[in-house]
Amino acid sequence: MAVTDSVRYDISGAVATITLNRPEARNALTTEAKQALARALARAAEDDAVRAVVLTGAGQAFCAGQDLREHAELLRAGGSPLDTVRLHYNPIVTTIMTMPKPVVAALPGVAAGAGASIAFACDFRIAARRASLLLAFARVGLSADSGASWTLQRLVGPARAAELLMLAEPISAERALALGLLTEVVADQDLDGAVAALAGRLASGPTAAYAGIKQSLLGAAGADLASALETEAEIQVRLGGSRDHRAATEAFLNKEQPHFEGR
Repeated sequence: MAVTDSVRYDISGAVATITLNRPEARNALTTEAKQALARALARAAEDDAVRAVVLTGAGQAFCAGQDLREHAELLRAGGSPLDTVRLHYNPIVTTIMTMPKPVVAALPGVAAGAGASIAFACDFRIAARRASLLLAFARVGLSADSGASWTLQRLVGPARAAELLMLAEPISAERALALGLLTEVVADQDLDGAVAALAGRLASGPTAAYAGIKQSLLGAAGADLASALETEAEIQVRLGGSRDHRAATEAFLNKEQPHFEGR
């Protein structure tokens, strides 16, 4: 079903697929599209039946970032179009990174500007070989946004992050994989199958444990050692009482494959 014409939301089993649906504009983000994307992500985050989320783009692009036609119109009208960073992009990235379930970005083609930043916020990134990344902010006289200043240097290190942001050159899928920006690169025609396989694996996995892993990684990124250790301990105590942990322990002792319920 469509959230709006510009964003689709589909459910298959325990996997929710959110599709940016403006292929004629390489899925560039208008205000309406950003609002719809935020609603779709919140819906997936809150639905207990959803255990994995796929975020992708229609056609042969993931997302070209901000719709510059709308942006230019707002500038000409004397508005403040970059208020969108606080109003839209920051909540979108926060929802992706804090939702208690894994998010897979499927890149059929280019991910540029905020589109690349949104992909970096996801837990996994699988790209078609024709895909590319472009940290395009400097090309239009802007700094990084949508979390790129935080995620990018954690993926590739601060020196490489500065290079990619300042030089703003296209990054091929193969180079992005070598840099650590992507999880996997597959043949163009194999993208849907590879994403479905990973999403299905995650959807049948220990959802509560995945949530704990995301929480601990996010917390540790800005914490000292003692705080990180305490957070780990708190999460383990909570997960120790979960059905999944108890069932998996028994399965291990019985030399069986565990069946995870996600709780």
